[in-house]
Amino acid sequence: MEFKNDLGKPWKYEDGDFTVVRTSMWSPPGCHPVGCGLKLYVDAEGRLDHVEGDENNPITKGRLCARCLALKDYVYNPSRVIYPMKRDPKDRGQHDKWERITWDEAYALIKEKRDYFRDTYGPESMAVFSGTGRSGGILVADMAQAVLGTPNACYTQSGYACYQPRSMSCSHVLGAYYPEMDYAGGLEGTYDNPVYRVPEVIVMWGKMALASNGDGLWGHAVIDLMKRGAKLISVDPRVNWLATRAEVHLRVRPGTDTALAMAWLSIIINEDLYDHDFVEKWTYGFEEFSARINDPDKGMTPERAAEICEVPVEDIYRAARLYAAAKPASIAWGLAFDQNQNGNQAAHCVLALMAICGNIDVPGGQIIAEIDPAPGVEDDAEAQAAAETAAVEGSTLDIDKADDTSAEDAARPQRRIGWDSLPDDLKGKTIGYDEYPLYVDNIRNAQADMMFDAVTKGEPYRIRMGWIQSTALLTPTCCAQPTGWYEGCKNLEWCMATDCFITPAIEAFADLVLPLASCAEKDDVVMTHYAGSPVTLGSVNKAVDVGEVKSDIQILIELGEYLEMDCLKDEDGGRLFKDEADFLTQRRARPAKMPFEDLRDQVVFQRGVNYRKYETGKLRPDRKPGFLTPTGRVELWSTAYAHYGEDPLPYYQEPAFSPHKDPELAAKYPFILTTGARNYASFHAEHRQIPVLRELHPDPIIEINPEDAAQVGVADGQWVEIKNDYGRAKFKAVVSPIVKKGVVQTDHGWWFPERQADDDARGTILPVGKIVEDHEVQAVINGKEIKDGFVKADHADEQGLYGVWQSNVNDLVSNHYNSRLGYGGPYKCNCCSVTPLQESYDTDMNLVVEKFGELV
Repeated sequence: MEFKNDLGKPWKYEDGDFTVVRTSMWSPPGCHPVGCGLKLYVDAEGRLDHVEGDENNPITKGRLCARCLALKDYVYNPSRVIYPMKRDPKDRGQHDKWERITWDEAYALIKEKRDYFRDTYGPESMAVFSGTGRSGGILVADMAQAVLGTPNACYTQSGYACYQPRSMSCSHVLGAYYPEMDYAGGLEGTYDNPVYRVPEVIVMWGKMALASNGDGLWGHAVIDLMKRGAKLISVDPRVNWLATRAEVHLRVRPGTDTALAMAWLSIIINEDLYDHDFVEKWTYGFEEFSARINDPDKGMTPERAAEICEVPVEDIYRAARLYAAAKPASIAWGLAFDQNQNGNQAAHCVLALMAICGNIDVPGGQIIAEIDPAPGVEDDAEAQAAAETAAVEGSTLDIDKADDTSAEDAARPQRRIGWDSLPDDLKGKTIGYDEYPLYVDNIRNAQADMMFDAVTKGEPYRIRMGWIQSTALLTPTCCAQPTGWYEGCKNLEWCMATDCFITPAIEAFADLVLPLASCAEKDDVVMTHYAGSPVTLGSVNKAVDVGEVKSDIQILIELGEYLEMDCLKDEDGGRLFKDEADFLTQRRARPAKMPFEDLRDQVVFQRGVNYRKYETGKLRPDRKPGFLTPTGRVELWSTAYAHYGEDPLPYYQEPAFSPHKDPELAAKYPFILTTGARNYASFHAEHRQIPVLRELHPDPIIEINPEDAAQVGVADGQWVEIKNDYGRAKFKAVVSPIVKKGVVQTDHGWWFPERQADDDARGTILPVGKIVEDHEVQAVINGKEIKDGFVKADHADEQGLYGVWQSNVNDLVSNHYNSRLGYGGPYKCNCCSVTPLQESYDTDMNLVVEKFGELV
């Protein structure tokens, strides 16, 4: 096949019998906000015919993963929901009871239910449950607070253990939303831009960005930079493709990243390898921080870290020295930081590494986004020159007057439209506010683990109306103890959902489903790192129409108007957002300083990068030099942590389910269980019903070391059951040395859409208050005892609900193992036993093809 160059083509053009729409990839389907460039070929009948990579995209340059190439199979999948549907609550769990209705009927039904629950039990009795989101960014707060008028928006994953623990730490330690490794994505000419420097060292810490480009990092940029001379350090218990190319690979015991980071800091500080100029001018609390690192009790030596992390001490020394000597160096840090109780402290330490080694906001280091000036503050060349010569002294903020979330708000403006419209007493009723005020203030969300208590125990009050907003709630990623969520949500008096497919959660307890548009069927904007990093903005350009689907943004605008929400009205009483394009102009395209229609013409806008913005005032709305923290500096001693009752300095905490901590537990459950590794065929719980992708990864996998496999009698390809006190699940074994001895790695997000839809357990409902049996106290937070608990029901062997209970690893993860601030959960440092099974549960691909192979 001859390659045809389409460089320079407009966003829509004709190519023979096709109309070609250039666009940027986002969800649905996944993955995270990179904005890979696609060309969608639409035939004369208005149907998507095929997909190609867009060589115009300055970062991806036409390179695509299998998920993008299979987009047509997703869009026209026979199981897509493309019309609004309802059923009677008494018929929950019965797939044949859904009936098609109109959008007008759906909105009228929502208004009837919203009015009833608001007026009878108060708006706090409603909750909107969300996951990664289906529309260019997470809209759960808008849907809850601006559309329904409830404070209870909730990202349901225990401890919000995805991205937010890192971003919260960034906001309060660094005063910026997210420091991304600089891969020149925002610069014209990318790597060839004369201001850019290729990092001498890249640290891939708990991140393998090739499979899913998590958080917005274009994973293959790492390979591009390796070709240009960058050396790699890998920190990961598992061997992956990048780790095999690393100068040093530190195979840490899962959950011990804080110990390793503190050891690096010990070496760099004690060997005087840090950047004295940056430390003296731009950091706060360095002396106290150094004292903590060297404290005999709370500090960490490399030798102690080697024992804790189970890595050679000489490798710790070598890695720390390589990183400190590199000018510049970058760290790409991943989900592993979020998925344990000690993740905030690990993030604190890594931010300190970036800072004291002089890699913050320099070419090839860690880039952060500039923010708009406050109203009335000058932002011209003269003002910048004055800022450059100003001393950092005098740039402090008053912590009692400063907004504790100002850094994140500045990076992602206008996120508060619904929250700001709520009365203070209603905000105070947000689930988890009393226990975890920083969490709720920072995210404007209910705390996930406390919401689990509300749903299962009715504490502090019952949730009566739910909205499953674009998340596969029972098919996690996005919760812990899904059996408990299942039993609790069966008690909801009414529940609606928005999604592209009938998921197990929708089948189990939804009464109304609204069909969502995929990325081929809507306009949207991809904001790399949710606008928190100066890389790109990409337009998602509508190419086709399918059924009566709508985007989240359309639903927000239309339903908000139908429900007569004042916060979604302008000063004349009309729509605050006239239409989808106006919403995108106001809330998504702002960093490009252009309307959405102009961004669409460009398809991809590179934001440009001004480096060392802390010197020029571009990190603060007052345009004073420094960082957007109360002290104006990178806070190695965190004033925000101290303000909220957390230790202002980092410390190591052994994982709750550690074999080192509890020998009796280790004897019962001898394996460290880690989850969440991505694969190329699916994004979390998506794509299981796409035959061409399912064939690449047909079964849920557990990886086990050969020595461990021999000890428990497991052969490669044999099915096993893993178990701990909280639950059990079945996986197909891959025996391989890529995992450490003593560690097993399982897939997550599994369900089997080719299997029986109806819910076998629909007739049995455990009432709220009887679902969970309280276990031991995990912490006392603001005077309240926080307990984990055992879910009384066990559905591991049921075949209904698309087999969601067979291989649901999150049933082994308990709620309430969070940090003192409410973040993190033990998804990557749990424990389990492994028992070989005689039965085979191999996927019948003929059944998958029979059900989903024929395109409509």
